[in-house]
Amino acid sequence: MLNSISVTKPYLPSLSEYIHKLEEIWQTSILTNNGNLHQLLEKQLTEKLNINNISLIINGTIALELAIQALELKGKIITTPYSFVATANSILLSGLEAIFIDIEDDGFNIDPDLINEINDKDVSAILPVNVYGIPCNNERIEKIAKDKGLKVIYDSAHAFGVKKNGESILSWEDISTLSFHATKIFHTFEGGAVVTKNENLYNKIAQLKNFGFHSDGDIVTLGTNGKMNEAQAAMGLALIPYIDEIITKRKQRFNLYIEYLKNIPGIKLLSIPDDVEYNYAYFPILIQQDFPLTRDEIFNRLQENGIYPRKYFYPLITDFSLYKNYNIISKYKIPNARKVADAVICLPLYPDLSESDISNICEVIKIIYTN
Repeated sequence: MLNSISVTKPYLPSLSEYIHKLEEIWQTSILTNNGNLHQLLEKQLTEKLNINNISLIINGTIALELAIQALELKGKIITTPYSFVATANSILLSGLEAIFIDIEDDGFNIDPDLINEINDKDVSAILPVNVYGIPCNNERIEKIAKDKGLKVIYDSAHAFGVKKNGESILSWEDISTLSFHATKIFHTFEGGAVVTKNENLYNKIAQLKNFGFHSDGDIVTLGTNGKMNEAQAAMGLALIPYIDEIITKRKQRFNLYIEYLKNIPGIKLLSIPDDVEYNYAYFPILIQQDFPLTRDEIFNRLQENGIYPRKYFYPLITDFSLYKNYNIISKYKIPNARKVADAVICLPLYPDLSESDISNICEVIKIIYTN
């Protein structure tokens, strides 16, 4: 049996580097409320990601809720069942309804053609997800949104640093949100962000995440406490110098998996489009019908060998008890999402994962296949 290998492991700077950032907090005694480190992290992230505006948020779920509120959305939002539950929860927590439609036939992202088929006067927006950091078809989505008069919020929790045709996908209309959870390639323990090139929306997010305060001290809108604190910002600042190294190491390990697994029948590997500069956030495989074991059988066998992958995303959002009782679900069929959810396994992937560990993981899969 191998030593225990988890699906992910947070990248951490040296403790001394983080403590050095914390010392700045002790010097100012500012712990939150748009402190110096918060402002510096926003500045460095706009430069690193080549974007116009970024507003740091306490976590990725609140970032989605603030995006919905800033756009003043009403009624219903079209989204995908193939995502982490926070995507849909943000809609319901905002008092709106979710319409779940299927993903593309040969991918993981929402199918734009199905968006176009929905003619519901109560729909105000589309909330696509750039699943595993692979960009969705934004050109088609934004064309449909424009034709139907809808807003677009991209859940880009997985897409830190991803570019399409040389440009950051975070700059797409109208808003993108990020997660800086500890499991992401860039993290602030917990955390998130809202990205928009619209200056008015950026200023509105700043108010909404700070209880609705205006600069003159008046409350001008109904806001919440969504601010990132200085200790979180300190972790982000300590990590930024390592981002390129983190992505490079993840790419190396990603490519090792490809080399070891590419010739095993019944395993479908992630395909990165030629026009995409990827961040190597995940390594999903799909177990096809011609593989001798089911996905769940392989998953269990891996765990028996001390390997702990993740069925990500399984179950579908629409299969959770809360959403099973949510009456809008049955209106649209989602066969592609169900097929992928029943076949997916995300294998361990992080910068410290050794080549020997990857070799051993793949050897276990080969043994499972041959036996």
